[in-house]
Amino acid sequence: MEPKNKMIWLDKMSKYLLLFVGISGVIIIYLGFFFLLLSGLNTSVIPWYGLLAPWVCIFFGLPLDRQVSVIDWFKRRFFRKK
Repeated sequence: MEPKNKMIWLDKMSKYLLLFVGISGVIIIYLGFFFLLLSGLNTSVIPWYGLLAPWVCIFFGLPLDRQVSVIDWFKRRFFRKK
């Protein structure tokens, strides 16, 4: 395999791994958070960045065009023109 093909393969596999880790993280962390919330236990055990970390993995696991569209969506959502 050529070095260029190896880099493309490595990039594709790392994106799939980031997506897998992010999706499984969302499921596991949020199920635990809602379990603590609904059972009346203290939810301060989970720091706020722990709830955001899987979404960062999902973002960087997306293809480049999807990442750009997500950034554009956030810009439209939070910086509306008056």
